[in-house]
Amino acid sequence: MPEYTLAAVVSVVLVVLLELAWLRTGMFRRPTFWITAVIVFGFQIPVDGWLTKLSAPIVLYAESHATGIRMPWDIPVEDFAFGFSLMTLTLLLWDRLGSRERGRDGGRERDRASTAARPPASADRAPARER
Repeated sequence: MPEYTLAAVVSVVLVVLLELAWLRTGMFRRPTFWITAVIVFGFQIPVDGWLTKLSAPIVLYAESHATGIRMPWDIPVEDFAFGFSLMTLTLLLWDRLGSRERGRDGGRERDRASTAARPPASADRAPARER
């Protein structure tokens, strides 16, 4: 297997194993993850397609290091595997570190935010009339 292809496949396998065996955030069960993936790939296609187009490439790949399969607009399929790995690893770590921080402060930050959004109790009362 060509080196670039092997690295792309290994990156996907490692990130998926990291989630399933250690982090266990439940990310792959969330519709928001898959919607995010569609958005990321939606932007990756025109940008990566422009960078790797065979007619005037900006980024060159050694054909012996990849499968040579390109779709759409001359994008090497390995780029999608790396894109998935990078996006997923970033979201997994973000989610995991965020949940650790929320646990560390005991929910105080969330309570502060909800309290700050409410006006003080004295603002609910009508002003006392002067006698």
